[in-house]
Amino acid sequence: MDGGEEALSAADEVARSLRVEIVAGRIPPGSALRQDELATQFGTSRIPVREALKALQAEGLVSYSVNRGAVVTEVSPAEVLDMLEVRIALETHALKLAILRMVPEDVAEARSILSDYDNAGAPEEWSDMNATFHEVLCAPCECERLMLLIRENYLHVNRYARISVSGIVGKDQPQKEHWRLLDLCEKGNVVAAVKLLEQHIRSTQKTLRANIRRKAAGR
Repeated sequence: MDGGEEALSAADEVARSLRVEIVAGRIPPGSALRQDELATQFGTSRIPVREALKALQAEGLVSYSVNRGAVVTEVSPAEVLDMLEVRIALETHALKLAILRMVPEDVAEARSILSDYDNAGAPEEWSDMNATFHEVLCAPCECERLMLLIRENYLHVNRYARISVSGIVGKDQPQKEHWRLLDLCEKGNVVAAVKLLEQHIRSTQKTLRANIRRKAAGR
């Protein structure tokens, strides 16, 4: 492996680690990301760190301030609600394509995720399994650009909603909808599946909107 490949590999690892921390909320929005500190933390030079920050900037997770340098991008409640509208458009279209191309192995993989989801106890686990289930369900659309947009959208929404929505809604009702959605997909019922998926995401949107109102009122 030459020096360029090593730098790229280190940059990918730094970007992956930072992405996980940002999405999980362990590096809060507005936090400064100082290249020297990160290079020390990851045991690398500043070059991979700089490349990693560029990659995260392209994903919208990092932005640059004249006075502070690289910072974790802040996402407003209004932006999150807008992103959920975008999520509806992207995922319902992906699901239309996916159902037509699903094979038994796709259904089996989704069913396995939901079975694990049934036994998961912590909201943090629910959030991760929810994301995986939705991605597996849409993946047979076989449109990588569409899937990339779905993943990027979910990253931003999940930063804001990750724990709050899971904790408020719980998992019983979302899980009932997940199992019903998988059943409709397996039966090839495109119209009903797409309708349920939209309702499912709108439920998250309504919960977030109500939570935003409560916070604004100081409750």
